[in-house]
Amino acid sequence: MIRTILLALTLAVPAQAEISLNLPLGAQTETIVVDHTCADGRDLSVRYITDAHQSLALLSPDGSERLFVAVLAGSGVRYVSGEWEWWNKGNEGTLTNLRTRMAPLPCEANED
Repeated sequence: MIRTILLALTLAVPAQAEISLNLPLGAQTETIVVDHTCADGRDLSVRYITDAHQSLALLSPDGSERLFVAVLAGSGVRYVSGEWEWWNKGNEGTLTNLRTRMAPLPCEANED
């Protein structure tokens, strides 16, 4: 059975545009949502979409939902989207804006 997830992403273009992206999801695809609390007090909800071939994360680091893609990491899973980086290992994550060189913001998964 093939499932499909519909993602609505807002692009930063002069006249705001919205696109939809359909991703075919196989039976082995896992989708989970993990809510985090960050050191600065913000709540950050992350939706992970993982199968045998790819790992994605949806989160809103700056108020706009962004699609993050997993890239090579020495430890844990490192996701990137433009200037943003979300690095996750176990119950901990770190959010960084690579353009502004902000200090990494530690976040911890909330207990269910």
